[in-house]
Amino acid sequence: MQISVVQMPEDTVDYDLVVSFLELRKEIFVDRMEWPLYSYQQIEFEQYDTFGAIYIIAHEGRSAIGGARLVRTDCRIGTGIVQYSYMIRDAYMGLLPGMPSELCFEEPPSDSSTWELTRLASLPNTNVAGLILDRANEFLATKNAATCLFLGPPAFLRMAKTMNYEPRRLGPIVRNDDGAFLAFSCKVIPGMERRPQAKALEPA
Repeated sequence: MQISVVQMPEDTVDYDLVVSFLELRKEIFVDRMEWPLYSYQQIEFEQYDTFGAIYIIAHEGRSAIGGARLVRTDCRIGTGIVQYSYMIRDAYMGLLPGMPSELCFEEPPSDSSTWELTRLASLPNTNVAGLILDRANEFLATKNAATCLFLGPPAFLRMAKTMNYEPRRLGPIVRNDDGAFLAFSCKVIPGMERRPQAKALEPA
């Protein structure tokens, strides 16, 4: 098993890993969890899956068994009347139908030192979620990032605590048709060693 960091268009040689991760997302979020997400043929994707996104992908051979998406919070998507930034902020601004706008106590940040991690997913019984988070932390440290924001079920925050990330809640637990979830932040920790003990998890 390997964990790769893939950024387009620089890493076009690894684009097949991104496609495999999008297929994994459809399998988990759409087919198994029955979330009402947009999918086409065998992949699940949305407006945040752009060339500006970074993918942390755990894979066996060229098949994804887990992964997550990173987006810097000062990025902007689109040139029309509505410009998207990243999932937590856009939900807070009321730009995402079906996502509660009250998921944060105050307006989320928008700066080059803060990133967002979403779409964390892994196959059942693979135990790679913690390794993906540690690899994301390692990558963000090379980018001089200070903070990473997360969106997922309450179990996601509890997992971060067991990994010594000291998560801070950004708002209350909120609910929609997909279940309960919350936004929280963690400081990026330079030099942290990867730890394999965290169990597999499937947050947003």
